Parts: sequence; structure tokens; C-alpha cells
Amino acid sequence: MKTRMLTGLMAGFFLSATAQTPAARVVTRPSSAPAILQEAPAESVGMSTARLRRMDAVIDDYIAKGRQAGVAVLVARNGRIVYHKAYGQDDITTRSPLTRDAIFRLASQTKAITSIGLMMLFEEGKFLLDDPISKYIPAFKNPKVLDKFNEKDTTFTTVPAKREITIRQLLTHTSGISYPTIGTKEAVAIYAKYNIPSGIGTPTGTLAESIPRLAALPLMHNPGDRWTYGLSTDVLGYLIEVLSGQSLDQFLRTRLFEPLGMKDTYFYLPAAQQPRLTRVYTEDSTRTLRRLPTQGGISEDYPKQAGTYYSGGAGLSGTLFDYAIFLQMLLNGGTYNGKRILSPTTVRLITQNQIGDLNQGINKFGLGFSITSERSAARLPVSQGSYDWGGFFGTTYWVDPNEKVVALLYTQKVPNSYGDLTDKFKVLVYQAITELNQAER
Repeated sequence: MKTRMLTGLMAGFFLSATAQTPAARVVTRPSSAPAILQEAPAESVGMSTARLRRMDAVIDDYIAKGRQAGVAVLVARNGRIVYHKAYGQDDITTRSPLTRDAIFRLASQTKAITSIGLMMLFEEGKFLLDDPISKYIPAFKNPKVLDKFNEKDTTFTTVPAKREITIRQLLTHTSGISYPTIGTKEAVAIYAKYNIPSGIGTPTGTLAESIPRLAALPLMHNPGDRWTYGLSTDVLGYLIEVLSGQSLDQFLRTRLFEPLGMKDTYFYLPAAQQPRLTRVYTEDSTRTLRRLPTQGGISEDYPKQAGTYYSGGAGLSGTLFDYAIFLQMLLNGGTYNGKRILSPTTVRLITQNQIGDLNQGINKFGLGFSITSERSAARLPVSQGSYDWGGFFGTTYWVDPNEKVVALLYTQKVPNSYGDLTDKFKVLVYQAITELNQAER
């Protein structure tokens, strides 16, 4: 999914341990993660600095061949950051380097944050997972399922759904709600006709206006029947507003971002942070890298607008480090820097298979995350039960509770013909592990 040229911004890893010979090297693994993410030598957590450096050549090659402009990575184990680097350029015209503190459009990485925000309210007894969403948003009462669709004039007929949409189905993308632009062809046409925003580059309006409008439109299938990626998490963002009495922006800022110290994550960037927003790239017909033009009225500068639409599924922008904090909190069992966000029992619930015999590709799905299946774990070295997701503009992350790894790889390119960098990055992270986690011994 990504690549990049070395920018010279090589801070974030330590060389001292490499001077030792393997025989002399002593690995001292902490019994628990530190209060906050800290940079440390890879060898202190059973990884190899020299082996981590192998990713430099791979990423540099993608950038040198023009497949990516810039790439940023962060790897942590046991709460220690062992690799945090930016490669290549943010702007290929001015040749300005990509930096470690660059702000990226997170797009669908917003979904996990919104899902965790909602589960905080779950812990307060505000709802049960199998409650119908219509209990809190009445517009979803008596849902309909698409029956016949006329492509020529976008007219359609519906039949009554066999069951109500539950909150669990929204969290697992089994609600039957699809997506504008990237959803089913029927959904793309119907949502465009009724002006349903995608959440990316759609700053006007509010969730209170758009979600009831979405509720009146047909589902693509009966709730619970299939896994269909869609606007389900935007519905959950509005549910947070209904249950909390706050805007989604206010809720996430006061309940999640500020307690965790996520200082660079926003729906719409303050003026002081705007210069750090990365450029966005695409490919022409020859797969040559070029700047993404404004399309359909959507500009790459949408995070700089003074928007009022807080998309729970796609609206946030932020840094690698901020998102690593969020993921480390989950790996820690719901706590970070002395702040308890969730109970470890809730984290366990969130990160287990919630779709039964259904599948999301070759994986399963939890409450807001893809869950690595046995089949998937046999393809790459990521442990079964790890959880992950990514974003439209070429960002990806995963958490491996077995190996206590948090890893992120960010680019800003869409579409991307060279998505194999994502899998190569996973290989490069795991081949750098020299000692299995203590629990495995």
C-alpha cells in the first residue's frame, strides 16, 4: 500500500545496542508497558535495530522508482517505540521532506476511534449492543431493503426488512448500509440522488441532518445477512451525539483525545496545525505519481476548512504518534498514562470475532476492527487475533496483542497500484523480532 525515499529524517531509533555483539547482548524486557510511549533501543524489547533497518532499503526503493512520494512508519513493542521514521518528500514539486510529525488524513481510521468512543458510553449503561438503533434514532424504525433498481433513472422499489438494525450490526458493518462513491453501484447512485455525504471533503451540514435522511433509504441487504462496508460508523457518530448531548467533535476531544494526550488529531485543523498537513498524490494512466487534483468539488485541503460535519467514519486527520497512543491504550487493556478509558473486559469484547460465520475477506470483524483469522495469520507473520484497519488515502495500522506490537505505515496516495508495501512492511516488522513475547515461552 505504500513506499518512500529516505528524507534524512532518521531520528527515532537507537544505535547504541548495535555496537554489542549478539553474544554480549542482554535483552531486558519490562514487565509492563511504560505509562507513555517512549523511544528505546529495539534490543531492549527483543527486536533488532539492524533488522528493522532493512525496511529503509525497501521503502527507499519504492520512492526512488516514483511509486510513492513519502512514507512514515512507527513500530512499538511493549510500549517502547523502536522505529519512527519519515522517508521521501511531502511535496515532490518543492522537494520538501516528509516529517515525523506530519498530519495525515486518517479517513477510515476514524472508524476505530468513533467505535471506542461509543463503547465508552456502553460501559456507562447507555445502551446494549443488541438494541435496535431505532430505539435512539427513531428514523431507523421499520427499515426497508432494496428490491429492484433502475440504473437509467435511479428509481427503486423496496421490501420490508426482516429485522431491525442493531447497534452491534452497525459496529460490525453487517447493517446493510453501504457507502457513497465506493459502495455498491446501487448505493452510490441512490446516496448521490439523496445527497448523503461520504464524510471526506463534505464539511457542510450536520449528522443530525444527514443520518435521518440516510435512515429513510433502502438497505442493500437484510441486517445481519452479510458484511458490507458502509456509513454504519457515521450512524454511530450520530448515536454518540444523541446519547452524550455533545457534538461528536466535543465528545471525542474531551473524553478521548485530551485524556490520552492526542494533541494533533482533529476533524478540522486549527490554523497553527495546517502547515503540517501532507499533500495527496495519485497515479496517471502510466502509473506515474502526480498530485491529486480537485475532483467532484472535493479538495485535498478539506481538513483546513471550518467544517460542521463530523464524520464518525472518515473525518479525522492526525499524526502517526497520536494514533499510536490510541492503539497503545487498547493494547494496555484500556488505559494509558494513568487514564482509564475502557475496562480490559470491554477491550476483549471489542477485539473478538463478532460476525460469527460471516467473513470480511479472509478475516473476521470485531466492534470496529478487522480481526486476523487463522487463515490470514498463515499468510503473513501477524498473529491470529491481531486487529487492524486502514484509511482511504493509504494509511494502515495493526495491533498484535500476542507479540505486544503496535505498527503503523502512512502514505497519502489514492488510488495506489503498489499496495504490496503494506504486506512487506508487516514482514519487515516481524522479521526484526528476535525473541518471542515472554508469554509464549
